[in-house]
Amino acid sequence: ATGAALAPGWLRAAAPPPPANRFSFLLLGDLHFDRPEDHDMAWVQREKPNDISQITDYCRNTREVTPLLFATVRATMAELNRSPATRVACVLQVGDLVEGLCGSEELAVQHHRGAVDFIRGAGLGAPFLFTKGNHDITGPGAVAAFGRVFHPFLTEELRRLAPAAPEVTSARFTADFGSAQFVFFDAYEAAKSLEWFEAVAARRTAEHLFFAVHPPVVPYGARATWHVFSSPKERARREKLLALLGAQRAIVLGGHIHKFNSLTRRAGGGSFTQFALSSVLTAPTAREKNVLSGIGSYTPDQIKVEPTFSPANEAERRAVYVEERPQVSAFEYADLPGYAVVTVDGPRVTARMYAGTGRDLWRTTDLVPPARG
Repeated sequence: ATGAALAPGWLRAAAPPPPANRFSFLLLGDLHFDRPEDHDMAWVQREKPNDISQITDYCRNTREVTPLLFATVRATMAELNRSPATRVACVLQVGDLVEGLCGSEELAVQHHRGAVDFIRGAGLGAPFLFTKGNHDITGPGAVAAFGRVFHPFLTEELRRLAPAAPEVTSARFTADFGSAQFVFFDAYEAAKSLEWFEAVAARRTAEHLFFAVHPPVVPYGARATWHVFSSPKERARREKLLALLGAQRAIVLGGHIHKFNSLTRRAGGGSFTQFALSSVLTAPTAREKNVLSGIGSYTPDQIKVEPTFSPANEAERRAVYVEERPQVSAFEYADLPGYAVVTVDGPRVTARMYAGTGRDLWRTTDLVPPARG
């Protein structure tokens, strides 16, 4: 089993709870947990032949690299837990926990349970929470498997963080901890999630609001049309979501693009920040590539970071950035997978990004949006 090298969870006692307004959490990007036995390869060959190579790659990553990443996460958490000011509240993963594409509900349930078993076997000693990614519900029976396996697991993990939390019955839920509220937004039932989030925002009392969503809210890089509410017919909904996030001075946490990004966007009379990352690792070490830094780089030319991606809609993707650029006030981008540590210290919130499975700091980012948009 892929998690065999990791200590069983029951051998590791959870750390005492951190102070209400000073704590940390580990942040993981897309993982795409996968195993060969979780796929009906005849179905994949017939229905998704172009995905065979990525399934092969993700199975290898899961077997060879993901256990190393979780071992580093576990060691990082142990170090953070030595100080009450940085004690770890939870691990947060931004979706595509699994690869999906199994071929049947039975295999999808097996696939999802395999990921849960791996997480439990990692012995992290803190709740593990995640938002829904597109791969988590891709393939026959995957939506049902998400409910059958992940809803009970998320309920269990959420109640480790907040014992009075209600049962998780959808991918829209909140987690309240200390001075923060974590909002998990289901981007694949986005219209319903928007109505729900409007009500959540109206009731908010927490100092910090973390908004976990798989795809970007604000586009970046080559894939400029891969954000939430990207269709022109959804423009009104997108404007409403942006305004809510800006008015709440939210901190958006996401993935999906498999790249690092941080930015600030004005909306709703305020502003919000976005921090995205990938934890898809093909090797333990990783080096930065295609680094873009500063608002001067938030132009249509940023699509050049993937020069062969979708040339047919280049004009459409460039136009997205022409419209978006006036509202973006800070921007960073890099092709660099790894993991991050987010630390809440009273009014301050910072993210420290680490490359690969290593412990050497790559970059520190201030996540608190400016007081004025």
